[in-house]
Amino acid sequence: MNHLIETGSRAGPWNKGKLVGQKAPLRLKDIWAIRIRLQLGSRTRELALFNLAIDCKLRSCDLVKLRVRDLVHGERIAARAIVMQQKTQRPVQFEITEQTRESLGAWIRQRGLRGDDFLFPSRLRRSPHLSTRQYARIVRHWVGEIGLDPANRRRSIGKCGCQKAVIRREHASHVIGVVFTYSTSCSRTMPQP
Repeated sequence: MNHLIETGSRAGPWNKGKLVGQKAPLRLKDIWAIRIRLQLGSRTRELALFNLAIDCKLRSCDLVKLRVRDLVHGERIAARAIVMQQKTQRPVQFEITEQTRESLGAWIRQRGLRGDDFLFPSRLRRSPHLSTRQYARIVRHWVGEIGLDPANRRRSIGKCGCQKAVIRREHASHVIGVVFTYSTSCSRTMPQP
């Protein structure tokens, strides 16, 4: 019995050779590179998804479950929306930029979506909306397309990092107020400007 214990191979550390810890957010030039690729490729769904992920401060689980009625009022896409978070059960308010409204409008018209439909329906019959895993694959694909290593970047775009980069660059005062009220909960994980 002792012989089995002594000769058993020991597994190495689980994180040996792997990058651990918080992944780096996308930089502003990376955001624009992805956006331009999606525009040039006429990828309407992905452009709408990307732009909305940048504008909102939602986790991927909340982003993929958005319905058309959450953002559209009548025939117009709202400039501001409030969505209840699944994890915290707290409302999140965010601004929707003109560029995002245009891309969302094009996607809704192309797909023929109605108020009760999910904004990003799944292509699979068994799932009513895009899953978080599918969303993570899409983000990984975007990051890989612009030449970055997907293993070193976040799998989700929407949570905190990209908003601060965009706001720091564009200095939009009405957006700064909205994001900084939210970012106090993320201040431990985000580098300060």
